[in-house]
Amino acid sequence: MRHDTVYVSARQMYLHDRVAAVSNRVAEVTNGQPLEVLEQNRRFLKVKTEKNEIGWIEERAVIDGKTFHAFDLLSQQHRQDPVVASGTLRDEIYLHLKPGREAERFYLLGANSKVQLLARASVPKAVPGSELSSRPLVLPHGPAANAPTPRPGSKPAAKSAAPGAAHLASKPDAEPPIVEDWWLVRDDQGRAGWLLAGRLDVDVPDEIAAYAEGQRYVGAYVLNKVHDPGATTPNHDVPQYVTVLSPIRAGLPFDFDQVRVFTWSTRHHRYETAFRLHPILGYLPVHVTPASAGNAPTFSFQIANGPDMTTDPATGITSPNAPRTITYRMDDTRAVRIGSDLGSIPFSHLPESKPKSAKTGKKSHR
Repeated sequence: MRHDTVYVSARQMYLHDRVAAVSNRVAEVTNGQPLEVLEQNRRFLKVKTEKNEIGWIEERAVIDGKTFHAFDLLSQQHRQDPVVASGTLRDEIYLHLKPGREAERFYLLGANSKVQLLARASVPKAVPGSELSSRPLVLPHGPAANAPTPRPGSKPAAKSAAPGAAHLASKPDAEPPIVEDWWLVRDDQGRAGWLLAGRLDVDVPDEIAAYAEGQRYVGAYVLNKVHDPGATTPNHDVPQYVTVLSPIRAGLPFDFDQVRVFTWSTRHHRYETAFRLHPILGYLPVHVTPASAGNAPTFSFQIANGPDMTTDPATGITSPNAPRTITYRMDDTRAVRIGSDLGSIPFSHLPESKPKSAKTGKKSHR
């Protein structure tokens, strides 16, 4: 007789010999472990492990085969996705099938685990009993993005209502939802899933981490290395970086609004800002082509050509309707615009969190 298979979603659980207030432990099972279902009794399942250990487990501690295969399919679909950045988990966290706290969860990743970041999405924070808990956020774009937020109890003016906002509230005087950012990630075993952006730190070299100036790093990428006999790095080779940053708030309809290049001064033995582009509507990934055969390194990224953007209703991922690819070549410490698109770059029309210093040009960092 063929039995169904379930998979342990809890961190760890014990199988018991009976469903009763007093029972004996017969085996320990851990996250991801398959179990063969022998019998079901209300909220409990009688299961058998691969070692033929038999006992009872709470149904809430496992997922069914359908959900397991959905996670497996998600991993397969994103197995070859480009990595836009890498990050480190602050503590234990589950991977979810979709962005959102109420979405099915399964794989449990440990604290300090390294993950590859694949895509970012914004969704309303789940509120028990709310219709918003499972709906992706439709972000306002264009002039409506700057519309003032109505005070609690007041009715928003019809002209300033953001497109798509009607389905975010069941009442016209409802407050805007609290928005959360989620990352689609892939771990070192190739397993993919969504997790809260606030539960991980994007990997940024310590040497430049302090120069965020009121923003947060979204990614940092090595352009090349320069040799400085006075540097303390291995072989005295110092990496130079292109970085992208964004304001410190969730729900933004872009991945970053600043591109900044850090080069190393062999004279002063410190990093300096060689190039800064801000504020823009930028989107991941950032592509870096290393220097080779006498060619200087280049980097490229996408920007929105205007306020028209689309939010995927299934995931909450926002992308520009008319993306443009902007490319720069690093000639020593100078960023030179190259490529087929040399048109003017539109600056962001959205409210921004101004850094302490937003001046473009060279700036030293002691």
